[in-house]
Amino acid sequence: MKNSVAIYLRTSTSIKQTTDNQLVALQDYATRMNLEINHIYKDEGVSGTKDKRVGLDEMLKDAVKGKFNQILIFDISRLGRSLKHLINIMNDLNKANVRLIFIQNGIDTSNSTGQMMFQLLGIFAEWERNTIVDRVNAGLERARLEGKKLGRPTSINESVINAVKLLRNKNLGIRKIATELKLGVGTVIKVLNQSNSTIVESC
Repeated sequence: MKNSVAIYLRTSTSIKQTTDNQLVALQDYATRMNLEINHIYKDEGVSGTKDKRVGLDEMLKDAVKGKFNQILIFDISRLGRSLKHLINIMNDLNKANVRLIFIQNGIDTSNSTGQMMFQLLGIFAEWERNTIVDRVNAGLERARLEGKKLGRPTSINESVINAVKLLRNKNLGIRKIATELKLGVGTVIKVLNQSNSTIVESC
């Protein structure tokens, strides 16, 4: 089982997103590194802020059972966006002697440098997400003080579109965006469907 490898894939939503690009990149990496892929786990349409995911949970259980000793992931944001959850996952995998490799970030947790980079990237990912949410909420509060109508609008104005696209580009799920912006889920979906901008993940 020296080179027994698992792959983990995730997208935030099933709308206009696919795990195919992630899989192609990871399979190419495995081929170049002479690694044998034995297991593929994926969560489609699941936010990275969720601690419980079917594919992730199955992968962690199989890791404990010793079904593989390495996991390939496209980048750290696919595994999660909560620092606490990321560190908990890494600690569990360390106990199971399973190595994490993030090909986009160039991180390999089998060494101390890789573990340090993993933690630092997790910190920045969480900080960036919180900063964006705070900025969007501050803008909404300013609009309220100016007497602008917010909440669940019957028409979608430019500020709503920009706020939805901003959070979507940071991989927040549809329900999370709706909650953060106090919009209806249908409104968020309508904005995403009508937008001409590329708001899906590249991988």
